[in-house]
Amino acid sequence: MEAETRKSVYLAHQQIPVNGLSLVARTSRDALSLVSAIRSEVKQLDRDLPLSDVAAMEEVVARSIWQRRLYALLFAVFAGGALLLAVIGIYGVMAYNVITRTHEIGVRVALGATAGDVLKLIVGQGMKLTAIGVVIGLGGAFALTRLMTKLLFNTSTTDAVTFSLIPFLLAAAASLACYIPARRATKVDPMIVLRYE
Repeated sequence: MEAETRKSVYLAHQQIPVNGLSLVARTSRDALSLVSAIRSEVKQLDRDLPLSDVAAMEEVVARSIWQRRLYALLFAVFAGGALLLAVIGIYGVMAYNVITRTHEIGVRVALGATAGDVLKLIVGQGMKLTAIGVVIGLGGAFALTRLMTKLLFNTSTTDAVTFSLIPFLLAAAASLACYIPARRATKVDPMIVLRYE
């Protein structure tokens, strides 16, 4: 198969109808402080030539990537919402687990289990489930990295910081969600629990 070549034609500036031209000035000082000097230079060259839409390069770049920044912001908002839902879900499951196991926890406390033992039991179960979820999530994230290539800017799809920080954040949030019901379980009075059996 023969490679396709693009044809080009050179036309002089006077032959092409142009709506506007861009002037870029590089400076080590504040760019907007040079606007009046540039305006006077342009006025000396041509009094009828208007100078409009003056902006610093940072603003021009920000305008050109606003859509990608919006997508990144939306991803961050949805990720925060997903984290909040995950924490609420883990808290709900662990709180339900503590309520259904109140009798068992009361018996353990009556047989000599300390508050630390009860904390280890409840938080340990929650963190075991969290570890399984994080491993499955990391596997799914690695599998979906090819779909995210076009949405990322100056970041690789397998960014080491992201793939280590996010699981740590999820594990920390899950441990907090497990700790609150576990703390409540340590306050179970075995006499009250055994009396209702």
